[in-house]
Amino acid sequence: MSSTTRRSRRRLAAALALVLGSVTLLVSSPQQSAQAAPAPPEQALAQWIDRDTVVWKGAEHRAAQLEFGAHGDRIRLTPGSLSPSERGAYPHLAGYPAFTVDPRDRHLAGTALRGKLLAAQRTADGRRTTTGVQIPGVLDDLYGSRAQQAALGPVFGRDGRPTLSLWAPTARTVALELDGRTVPMRRDDRSGVWRVQGQRDWTGKPYRYLVTVFAPTAGKTVTNKVTDPYSTALTADSARSLVTDLDDPRLAPDGWSRPAKPAAVPLSRARIQELQIRDFSVEDRTSRHPGQYLAFTDRRSDGMRHLRSLVRSGTSYVHLLPAFDFATAPERRADQARPGCDLASYAPDSDGQQDCVGKTAARDAYNWGYDPLHYTVPEGSYASDPDGTARTVEFRRMVQGLNSAGLRTVMDVVYNHTAASGQDSRSVLDRIVPGYYQRLLDDGTVATSTCCSGTAPEHTMMGKLVVDSVVTWAKEYKVDGFRFDLMGHHPKANILAVRKALDALTPQKDGVDGKKVILYGEGWNFGEAANDTRFVQATQRNMAGTGIATFNDRARDAVRGGGPFDADPRIQGFASGLSTDPNSSKENGTPAEQRARLLHYQDLLKVGLTGNLADYTFTDTTGHRVKGSQVDYNGAPAGYAAAPGDALAYADAHDNETLYDALAYKLPPHTGPADRARMQVLALATAALSQGPALSQAGSDLLRSKSLDRNSFDSGDWFNALHWNCADGNGFGRGLPPAADNKDKWPYARPLLADPALRPGCATIHGASAAYRDLLRIHATEPAFGLPTTARVQSALSFPLSGKDETPGVLTMRLGNLVVVLNATPDRQHQTVRDLAGERYALHPVQAHGADRTTATASYAPASGTFTVPARTVAVFRRG
Repeated sequence: MSSTTRRSRRRLAAALALVLGSVTLLVSSPQQSAQAAPAPPEQALAQWIDRDTVVWKGAEHRAAQLEFGAHGDRIRLTPGSLSPSERGAYPHLAGYPAFTVDPRDRHLAGTALRGKLLAAQRTADGRRTTTGVQIPGVLDDLYGSRAQQAALGPVFGRDGRPTLSLWAPTARTVALELDGRTVPMRRDDRSGVWRVQGQRDWTGKPYRYLVTVFAPTAGKTVTNKVTDPYSTALTADSARSLVTDLDDPRLAPDGWSRPAKPAAVPLSRARIQELQIRDFSVEDRTSRHPGQYLAFTDRRSDGMRHLRSLVRSGTSYVHLLPAFDFATAPERRADQARPGCDLASYAPDSDGQQDCVGKTAARDAYNWGYDPLHYTVPEGSYASDPDGTARTVEFRRMVQGLNSAGLRTVMDVVYNHTAASGQDSRSVLDRIVPGYYQRLLDDGTVATSTCCSGTAPEHTMMGKLVVDSVVTWAKEYKVDGFRFDLMGHHPKANILAVRKALDALTPQKDGVDGKKVILYGEGWNFGEAANDTRFVQATQRNMAGTGIATFNDRARDAVRGGGPFDADPRIQGFASGLSTDPNSSKENGTPAEQRARLLHYQDLLKVGLTGNLADYTFTDTTGHRVKGSQVDYNGAPAGYAAAPGDALAYADAHDNETLYDALAYKLPPHTGPADRARMQVLALATAALSQGPALSQAGSDLLRSKSLDRNSFDSGDWFNALHWNCADGNGFGRGLPPAADNKDKWPYARPLLADPALRPGCATIHGASAAYRDLLRIHATEPAFGLPTTARVQSALSFPLSGKDETPGVLTMRLGNLVVVLNATPDRQHQTVRDLAGERYALHPVQAHGADRTTATASYAPASGTFTVPARTVAVFRRG
């Protein structure tokens, strides 16, 4: 998710404490399960944050109680206050009344939590008020420390007998449904974990849990038939969990125990290709397994050939969009709907394609997968057979296929929300421990700032699930890295716990060197957790210095221009013609305004090229000496990294328009295909030649288009598929993109899609890809692009022509024995660095002998120290 779309228990407790006076908590007893429950309260304004304390927003600071059970049982509450540790744990609750649980009633907590629970108070004017009670804090206090140590899900002993364990502390009963029978499970009262030990012949059998629990969203006690959140395998469409041992030799492809992985590349030097599994091969006629995990084992396919060409140039990782079990794609091919139209017959600017695709979108095989169902099982729609363990074996074979091509594998993981919550059939966690795993707002409703039902990794057992899941993927599937979706909605402590758990994995003990697993994520700061309201977040600023990278949106916006939600998509940036090749949009401002904004963008890009370092000092375009942190980015510091590797550079990703499509909107309409391709390469260069890690969307080097679709998560193969064969085009002109996220841009899109000049031919596509690969090769072979510290960057990297007289649209960077000139203007430019007069520089051999003969004309005049670079070109010169 983008930064524009898409914090600790401590604050929650503190705030509630100030609001509560004397309160009573009401709980229904286990014996009440058969009785009809009254309608649930509209809100849950009270929060039981630990065994001693309740906070109640809106209560009077006078006696109250918690009420539960069929016979009016109660827990007495007296006016109190939050302790310093409680205020630290729940900072967002510091302004609410707090209440202390009467010591005589504390032994009732375990019983009270296993049924309907209300907080009640008689106000000063005699009115009786009640509200529901949020219970995650007290559950953590009572059970968290022991439950955190439990091995959950199916665990096999040396004798081959499985033990199945489920954390369900508020459940009245839990049983196992297996073999058409119900098997009781036993509760450990210290941890809230229910267990049953099975027989060896349970292996491979489907199962569900029968959880009898009070569900606040239903207002009654229910018995939920639910799959295992710690599932290791599933039947088709996630209907049942399977009793599966991931260490079973039958699930190991040949050579799995002795992985032939390419050498690990440190995150600070990683060059990453982001791709979606189905996109990769579904329209590749040379693939034997279109749309499947096994497509990555098709060594002779066009897609795999292209990946290997990127590897030879310096690409080191493939980042896979979500490949865990998600909710939206039917997994059996027979159930997957297909558009019933001849999509190729429509005009390139027609609304017919999107209309036809839209009719089957909810039932087709396509979705990005940001709607998690089971976090630690591979998605079944990518397997040859979704029913059983084929998905396990084939995911492993996919990893082997990528490894054999020279690539390590990154998984996009989405622990910040679930596909659904409450009693929805797609809700797993919330039907087992209602109100615990989801993040609740102060009124008890589920937070949805992430787009969906938000989770609460700040709670002990949700945090444990994140750590356990990541470790399973690293250990059992040999995944080499993880990209956290909306990482800013996680506590920093949770992500650091992931890092610590991975670091403990060793080749001798686990078959994996966990210290070499890379981590990065979206450190956006928004929503109910923003500004560390609930906890210290895993945001851009807070993750600096941890070795865990965050996406750098500063340079991204500067190179592209504008933002993904601009009413007018033509707003320009450094690589899209701002000031130097203006289009007709009035939103770009006057010529003077354009020039000023372009120069500021150049300062943002300079900071980005350093690795987005906060303390890097340089002369900005106003002539002042500034630090990266003093450059403004929409009111925030541009530079936030403590070292190269803290910020991940990119010019495009799956979110928002592809780079080609953004440039289609922003470059003047008369710009020809060759010049569009040159600007694409130049834009990619701002990330590829930066310090620290960089990512590009798969196909961007091939000028990939999604026909101007801004948000193609459910737009089907027609708009999303990668086209490795240039004869199939680049995806541009496949019709107006789906209306939901694009209709406001259709007036701008129609004339562009109808223009045949915007559909590049093979020579243009091949030329752009070759030029980009040359840049990757330069990065891979020049040590100066991998400086380890801010001090080293400060001493080796400079912008010698930065200042009041800087050329708009041109960046000149000196890096050790290299000089890099990015000329985004439509004219040949001369950049004179007088301090280098007399030095011997020449165009880097990779470019001098490379595919782009225009770049090969770049030259250097030693007498004056002048570098001459063709229009719309990035040129790298080397001293020697």
